Amino acid sequence: MLTVKDTQRATVQVCFDGSVRKHFHGPKAQERFDNELHVLRHLEKTGCPFVPRVISADPEKLLLVTTNCGSRVDQLDPQRCKELFDELEHYGVRHDDPELRNVTYRQQDGRFCLIDFEFATVLDSLKSTSKPETKPTVPRSPAKSLSISWSGCSDKGPSRGNNEDSFVGLAIHEEDVRHLGKVGESSNEADLIFAVSDGMGGANAGEFASRITVEKITRMIPPLIRHRAVGTPISYGAAFETLFAEIHKALQYLGDSYEECHGMGSTLSLCWFSEEMMHFAHIGDTRIYHLSKDGKITQLTDDDTHVGWLRRTGQISELEARMHPAKNRLQKALGAGNQFVNPQVGEISCSSGDRFLICSDGITDGLSDQRIAEILKGCPKAITPAQHLASEATTSSGKDNATAVIVAVK
Repeated sequence: MLTVKDTQRATVQVCFDGSVRKHFHGPKAQERFDNELHVLRHLEKTGCPFVPRVISADPEKLLLVTTNCGSRVDQLDPQRCKELFDELEHYGVRHDDPELRNVTYRQQDGRFCLIDFEFATVLDSLKSTSKPETKPTVPRSPAKSLSISWSGCSDKGPSRGNNEDSFVGLAIHEEDVRHLGKVGESSNEADLIFAVSDGMGGANAGEFASRITVEKITRMIPPLIRHRAVGTPISYGAAFETLFAEIHKALQYLGDSYEECHGMGSTLSLCWFSEEMMHFAHIGDTRIYHLSKDGKITQLTDDDTHVGWLRRTGQISELEARMHPAKNRLQKALGAGNQFVNPQVGEISCSSGDRFLICSDGITDGLSDQRIAEILKGCPKAITPAQHLASEATTSSGKDNATAVIVAVK
């Protein structure tokens, strides 16, 4: 079993069979145990689909065993988070701790779920026995368009013989797909997708892997836009799960079939701009950053490395992480012999003045987060922001290919 939470109030463990064991202790443990059990039984009775199901309960040991609702969510738009807790009230329960820490993402069906009901209230009987109304499916109304500009650049760098990075930009309408240039802007109603992939493998396999990765995006996402036009809503989490699994399968097949492709794999960080939201998915050590209009820079994705985990848990500093000899040792990637693919997914609302950076580790190898923000703030007019950032990165380090895509919301 893996202990994922151990506090004064409870110990939570994830079992190898997929169940979750929650042992209550500390102040008012019996009361909290009884309340959570009562709430979950009620939600099961009303058919709420996005909460844990009770497997067993032991009142003497204060042990509650439930189904697993996935992994915790690190980034979620506040409005979307509020909608989740509001939706719960249609099933007659008010969550009295409506915070992001109680939101998870369930990969099986690609939806966000709610957990931890020891502080929750079953509402009045009228609400508690009514399920949310099923609204008739209607064609999607015209999206509120975002005005967006972008620039992209991929620099081989002075130390590498070839470029194993790839990036892609797509404008997807209901009727067609258009590849975007390295620089441009758009204010129409198309969905915009930008992605960066860093390949790995012997000979030219890494270069091949990153190209396959971005080409799969071009083929798999457009049908979802067409389906949405006739009333089928997009489940972004499920779409990302399917996309990443398909790329993984293709890379695994080629790696197993051809000697020169053995061990080939890739990372992938993808941003999908639709209406006023940016939905993202990620695996590996390419990164997505959010730069707000006040100059704050936030890394939205987690590096799938042990060093990245050490930094996230506060055991080492950003500088120590950048200097660590094992910083590029991936724990998860597409292909490369990995058994499972569990991409990180999330979403964030877009506002005028926001910028988003998608980049390979060749950018972050020589540049700190703060230095990235400073470079993008002082970009010369003679070159694009992406070119400027890639140039600074290769000058500072130059050990790897450096790729950056910068998207600005106007």
